[in-house]
Amino acid sequence: MISERLSKTEAAVQNGFRQRGLGETSRVEALSDGVFAFAITLLVVSLEVPRTFDELLVTMRGFLAFAITFFMLFHVWHTQYRFFRRYGLADNFTVWMTAFLLFVVLFYVYPLKFVWTFLVNYVLGLGTTVETAAGRVEPVVRLTQMPLMLFVYGLGFAAVFGIFALLYWHAYRKRRDLGLNELETFDTRSFIQENALMAAVGFLSAGLALSGSVFSSLFAGLAYWLIGPVQFFHGHMRGRRRKRLEQNLAPADAPPLQVPVDV
Repeated sequence: MISERLSKTEAAVQNGFRQRGLGETSRVEALSDGVFAFAITLLVVSLEVPRTFDELLVTMRGFLAFAITFFMLFHVWHTQYRFFRRYGLADNFTVWMTAFLLFVVLFYVYPLKFVWTFLVNYVLGLGTTVETAAGRVEPVVRLTQMPLMLFVYGLGFAAVFGIFALLYWHAYRKRRDLGLNELETFDTRSFIQENALMAAVGFLSAGLALSGSVFSSLFAGLAYWLIGPVQFFHGHMRGRRRKRLEQNLAPADAPPLQVPVDV
């Protein structure tokens, strides 16, 4: 599996954080790899094979939207991969949270692609209408449907990062069993906050979408521009505190690497 091959080439300590999940890939990780591979496959199989070159050109217009959705799914997979590498947890809470994450990923594959295809076509002027079986030309999304579309997208976005926040919170609760030192405990709290902030942006967007305001859809979409500055300031503040913590800690603070199994 992908996770197992990557883990063999990784260092046991990365940026001061000991990797506790570098052993054999767990069954829940293997299942996750398969589900993410299937989700990416769904992005591809939803495209009909072109019969003419003109149809091929039309299909290739969706390349940018496909690339965006692909890398968003890859980011989710990589975030989960880093969690398992850092903590090596495979207990009941981790398994069930992973199950919820995979459920959300599979459920939101088509909505994710739909939203980004619509946005890319709108921005690039590629057309946002479709011809029905009856021969009528209708908009892909009616103006009255925009708030609901952004509400659904926002909930999915918030759910994914909310689950990651809960996973890191669980690792924080298990810090003594995992043998986290002070620096690793600090990093774990940072990971909780980072994912909670991402989830908060999703909830904010969903709330704005259903606010009933004239500009509700506009504000709901613009809410995601908060991710950059919010994460920048959070990372900057936590990074400064981490440097001070590194300077104050003695080398003896790092105990030998422990690899808990099913704690």
